[in-house]
Amino acid sequence: MIRVILPVHLRTLAHVGAEVALDVPGQATPRAVLDALETRYPMLRGTIRDHVTQQRRPFLRFFACERDLSHEPVDAPLPDAVASGAEPLLILGAIAGG
Repeated sequence: MIRVILPVHLRTLAHVGAEVALDVPGQATPRAVLDALETRYPMLRGTIRDHVTQQRRPFLRFFACERDLSHEPVDAPLPDAVASGAEPLLILGAIAGG
């Protein structure tokens, strides 16, 4: 079971609390987690990654185990603590402005 913490705007869209638990078949990778998240909550399709390119949206970041995983390959294994459910994968909305 993978735990995912979503930013407020995505929680509102999906009608969920701060954290969701997902069954992720196979190896726990960012791609596998996002696939499972979008399958369970289809209203999130296109909000975290682009429909066509499947690239992460520019103002969203992925963190786990106090590390920024945003620029890691999407098929790289997530840390063991995330794969075991001990630590959550955080999807955060970046703040921009001047």
